[in-house]
Amino acid sequence: MKLTTELKHEKIVAIVRGITREQADFVGEGLAQGGVRFMEVTMNTDDALHMIQAWRTRYDEAVYVGAGTVLDVDMAKEAIAAGAQFLISPNTDLSVIEYALEQGIDVWPGAMTPTEIVAAYAAGAEIVKLFPTASLGLSYIRELQGPLNHIPLLATGGVTLDNLPDYFRAGAAAVGLGNALLPKDALLTGNTDEIKRRTAAFVEAAKRS
Repeated sequence: MKLTTELKHEKIVAIVRGITREQADFVGEGLAQGGVRFMEVTMNTDDALHMIQAWRTRYDEAVYVGAGTVLDVDMAKEAIAAGAQFLISPNTDLSVIEYALEQGIDVWPGAMTPTEIVAAYAAGAEIVKLFPTASLGLSYIRELQGPLNHIPLLATGGVTLDNLPDYFRAGAAAVGLGNALLPKDALLTGNTDEIKRRTAAFVEAAKRS
């Protein structure tokens, strides 16, 4: 699928969780101006569907907008109806994968164990979100590369600007970033420039990795 190929090239998904509808305006601007191409709004964020719709309208063609924390088929249907171009989950739900593929939508489910990772990939997910990577650690990613190096992993959790190259060296195909791009002070003050600066730094670091 085209978005999976694009994600492997871009290497970063910006994860947006728990912001307000008002904050979404300057957050989206900061992320887009910083050069990120994939923006995920988690479904447990108030007004998530509105944010997805608004960002699709505002950034169409420039940015891919998707839904995160998609836990069941009903949430998948709502997200896709709102315009989500990809779905991400913290877990592997085969029915969500099946539904997304039927709709022609890229789906990157979450998994932790080798069994879950293989099951998600076998069900049709072209990238599998490894979660929670902050707890599992870089050594876990490296160990998975032995038997499972044919399955691209979206490592989510614990990524900083300093350790970003380590994630790619360990074998991650892409990373998910949340708080690292959206510090609390920038959210409270509406500091688009700070979000743009942080995002641009990660985008540049990913290109070098």
